[in-house]
Amino acid sequence: MKPEKRDNVIASRRKVLKGMAAIGAASTMPGLVPFAQAATDQPIRIGFQVHRTGIGAAYGRWYERTTNAVAKYINDNGGINGRPVEIIAEDDGTDPKRGAEVVEKFATQHKADIAFGTLFSHVVIGSAPRAGELKIPYFVVSEGHHVASGMLNRWTLQPGITDVKSQVQAMAPFVAANLGKKVTMIFPDFAFGHDHRDYFSAAIEKQGGNVIAKIAIPPTETSFTKYFAKIPRDTEVLYHVMVGPSVLTFVKEMGEFFGPSRPEIFGFIDSLEAVDLKTPGLEFLEGTYFWEGNPRYAQKNQTEYDRFYRAAVGVDDNGASIDDPRDVSTYAHMWGCWETLNVVKAGMEAANYRGPGDRAALIEAVEAMTDMAEGRDHPQGAKIFNGRTHQVFGHQYISRVNGGRLEVVHRTSIEDTFYPDEVDYTKMSF
Repeated sequence: MKPEKRDNVIASRRKVLKGMAAIGAASTMPGLVPFAQAATDQPIRIGFQVHRTGIGAAYGRWYERTTNAVAKYINDNGGINGRPVEIIAEDDGTDPKRGAEVVEKFATQHKADIAFGTLFSHVVIGSAPRAGELKIPYFVVSEGHHVASGMLNRWTLQPGITDVKSQVQAMAPFVAANLGKKVTMIFPDFAFGHDHRDYFSAAIEKQGGNVIAKIAIPPTETSFTKYFAKIPRDTEVLYHVMVGPSVLTFVKEMGEFFGPSRPEIFGFIDSLEAVDLKTPGLEFLEGTYFWEGNPRYAQKNQTEYDRFYRAAVGVDDNGASIDDPRDVSTYAHMWGCWETLNVVKAGMEAANYRGPGDRAALIEAVEAMTDMAEGRDHPQGAKIFNGRTHQVFGHQYISRVNGGRLEVVHRTSIEDTFYPDEVDYTKMSF
């Protein structure tokens, strides 16, 4: 998003944002009885499309835990327009066809106000058309560039988590300046991985670098050594981003393949989400780098908002469950659920949302948002939302493995993540 384009719309949106702020302030004033001002005591029904099974199950479990925590946080502070939030979860099996069926079930059986939560990009792409047909707002927490690219519809938004194109664009200058310019990429062979392949390749070329090999791996693969043999000998940087239940095997086999002699390694933490960095076999990762959407380990400069959010979700300073230190969270991604539902709350209150008849007004209210201040609603950091592309932009983190922990060594600006608009959903009819 070009700054001059953004400036042209900010003034016209301030009025909406001020109204949202006033509503938010009123909802947390001392002495107010929760839900007392509601025109109806019926709950706001959130249809939560969750990957309980399939290759996204580890993410789905923590997305669900975060979603339940943010629903409690919202309800403890008066709900939405004085009404409690109710989460209705359905497993999509991390499957596109089943995902579309789940969205239809939310709209026709559960009478949900919105659909929310999807992570894996192929499920979003398979589900969004049905959301558009049913005219149900579909708030995804996915990272794929499919929303901002214009391939979906006005009913689909990604206002609580940044996308791959913005992430890799912000990472590439660090990689080229500090690690090397001859890059081999290893990525999953579906839409999310293709976003990495396409947008990082373009971004590193702008830094004078080059992707000399692109190795696509089926997302259901369970053995990886044969793929490592394809890595060119003159590779300076190995860029990896893998997902699914075999990520630990992938990283261990990578270490076994290289031994003590390896190129610089830059990974997206997707390759080790929900995995303890001190697991035997991962010692070779010492000194390697990772992108993190939100730092797993509490940093020395931890904000009060991150501290509050960790406590609310039940995560310790190492990014694991307070109840079980062996249960490592998907901390780099799951914050998107927390922030997205807070955006939904703000949008519903700005639109004076009363029911399905106000769904289009909810979309328009979210489209009118721009600046999102860091705080309890947005603990990962400040953001800027582009209502035309339905995509949010925010800070990115690069961390280095040091002593079996991830320590942040670079935090990008929000402006580092901007790119020109590719669509204007606001010009599409409902």
